[in-house]
Amino acid sequence: MGRSRDMYEIAQRMLSLHTDPARDVCVTIGLPYEEPTGEWSCPYRIDGLDGWEHERKVTGVDSMQAVELVLVVVRSALAGSHEAREGLLDVDVEGPQSVYVSWDKDNDVAYIAMKREIAVGEAVRQKVVDDVVLDFAESGELLGVELLEADRLMPSEMRL
Repeated sequence: MGRSRDMYEIAQRMLSLHTDPARDVCVTIGLPYEEPTGEWSCPYRIDGLDGWEHERKVTGVDSMQAVELVLVVVRSALAGSHEAREGLLDVDVEGPQSVYVSWDKDNDVAYIAMKREIAVGEAVRQKVVDDVVLDFAESGELLGVELLEADRLMPSEMRL
C-alpha cells in the first residue's frame, strides 16, 4: 500500500537496535480515517526495520477497531522481525496495555485515557480533528482522546 494520503501522526515510539553502530527503529501510528466503503483504516509505518520502509494500513469496521488492530499488527511485526529473532531488538510482546474510558451520556462525550489519571495541567496541547480531541503532554506523548459524539464514534462494546 503506497502512501495514498498524508498520515496525520498521533503516536510514535522509538526503539533501539543493538547493532554496531546502534540504529533507531521508529514506529508511527496515524489518525484513523473513513474509507469510501464505510470501513475505517489506521495508517502506520515502521522505519528502521528491513522491508517496512513504506506506509501501510490496517482496516476495521470502525475507527476504534482500526486502532486496536494496528496495535496488534505493529506488535506482531516487531516481534516477528528478523532483527527481533536475532536478539537485536527488544520488543515487549505482552498484550496491549489497558486504556480507561469514561462516558458522560448526558452530554454524549467520552474520554479515552492512556493512563488512569492525568494530572491537572499535564495536557498542554490539543489537536482537534472533526469530533475528536487529542490531548498531548509536554513530551508529545498522547495522553487521551476525547470523543465529542461518543454515541456515534464509540464501538458498542465500549458503551457501558
